[in-house]
Amino acid sequence: MRVRALWWDDGRLALLDQRLLPGREVVRRLRSVGEVAKAIRTMQVRGAPAIGVAAAFGMALAAADGRSRPETAAKQLRATRPTAYDLFVGVETVRAAWVGGDDTLGAATAYKDRIVEECRQIGLAGADLFRTRTNVLTHCNAGALATVEWGTALAPLRVAMERGAKLFVYVDETRPLLQGSRLTAWELGRERIPYAVIADNAAGHFLQSGNVDAVIVGADRIARNGDFANKIGTYEKAVVAKENGVPFYVAAPWSTFDGSKVSGRAIPVEERSADEVLEVAGHRTAPARANARNPAFDVTPARFVTAFVTPDGLIPPGKLAARLSRTRRPE
Repeated sequence: MRVRALWWDDGRLALLDQRLLPGREVVRRLRSVGEVAKAIRTMQVRGAPAIGVAAAFGMALAAADGRSRPETAAKQLRATRPTAYDLFVGVETVRAAWVGGDDTLGAATAYKDRIVEECRQIGLAGADLFRTRTNVLTHCNAGALATVEWGTALAPLRVAMERGAKLFVYVDETRPLLQGSRLTAWELGRERIPYAVIADNAAGHFLQSGNVDAVIVGADRIARNGDFANKIGTYEKAVVAKENGVPFYVAAPWSTFDGSKVSGRAIPVEERSADEVLEVAGHRTAPARANARNPAFDVTPARFVTAFVTPDGLIPPGKLAARLSRTRRPE
């Protein structure tokens, strides 16, 4: 059964509250840019492409209320999640329409449709990778929940399964918010793709022992040289995959590629509340006076990437800069 992360519903942005999955499926209906900003910040909606689409509709809601100004609304949304480049692309797409006197809801809808189509194309472009590499490791959630529909890392797996591949997916739990065990497992289960949830620190064991044929992840921002930011823990997986000769793929729509950043050193890394580390589902697991650090992302150097799976096919890191120079997107 196909999953949708969000949709437009009679003047409101409807989204599936991802904080409550898999236990409860609750749809939130948002009426203002402030509500959209809060939903992004609190991770009711998450995943860079889905964040970008939500922000685009947030700008459309701001334009429709007659009280907001384009720059004020844009500033409010941009401040929510600094690492996800799609957020800035989605905001700018609708801001430009607003300033230009064009239909903002139409611009947001067109942006959403573009992301959905690009993710579908990612599925088609990457499916053949998994005809023989059938035991796959993924980290965090890069499925439909992260991208509106289809997914990035999960899109090629979906298409490969439809074409008859016999896949098995190792799903990193993805601490501290468990996007793998809560969300990726939920999506794979709905689509009857076989999987096993594993502890984050078990991934090296399965890579070393020959159980994993390929790793595929999504991304939140990709620099011009191929360095990329993704959920914390991705860098470790990439290093261990390289050490064990396992190909490592990164799937993303063009809205995730930030040609203005020369390398990963320029990518801002969001640090979130320490409570996310010190608690599990609201229950304190650390001593009362314990402190914590909680970077939400890490940056993986391009040398660990086998190829980027894009809507236009597979691109090795060394050819990415030339490809981005031909791709015009809002900056």
